[in-house]
Amino acid sequence: MKKRILFICLGNICRSPAAEGVMREMIAEKGLSDIITVDSAGIGGWHIGSSPDPRMQKHALRRGYNLSMLRARQFNSSDFKAFDIIVVMDEDNYYDVVSRIPNNISAAQREQYEQKVVKMKDLFEEYKGCDSVPDPYYGGSEGFEKALDLIEDGCRHLLSDLVKY
Repeated sequence: MKKRILFICLGNICRSPAAEGVMREMIAEKGLSDIITVDSAGIGGWHIGSSPDPRMQKHALRRGYNLSMLRARQFNSSDFKAFDIIVVMDEDNYYDVVSRIPNNISAAQREQYEQKVVKMKDLFEEYKGCDSVPDPYYGGSEGFEKALDLIEDGCRHLLSDLVKY
């Protein structure tokens, strides 16, 4: 059965497109592109249609992740149906996503949607104890490198869990 993963951050130009690019590469390396698909989105719509932040693209490319083809889009409630796993980068993203679960659904459906939302911090192995993937947008190079370190760690663990089943 095909698995569909969506990564979420605030604007969909730094962390979530990086996670999409990292995960795509890891999936391709394992020959799993036919059974796992990946996308990313942002909570806000400020950057819809924009490429990932040039700084994130530069740091990701140094690690072998080409993000240039990605374009920002905004998360919407239909994503709950379209994706099996929704991975958020921080607590604010978690609450923003969960708050967008439609009100006109059953309690069972609501619970199912809530269970799809996973915090990236809960996927960390090497970086257990980190409480989020900090937004590097307003910082320097170290922030982009740290975000990529955390994203790689979380994506490795997520992919490992997916291939077990």
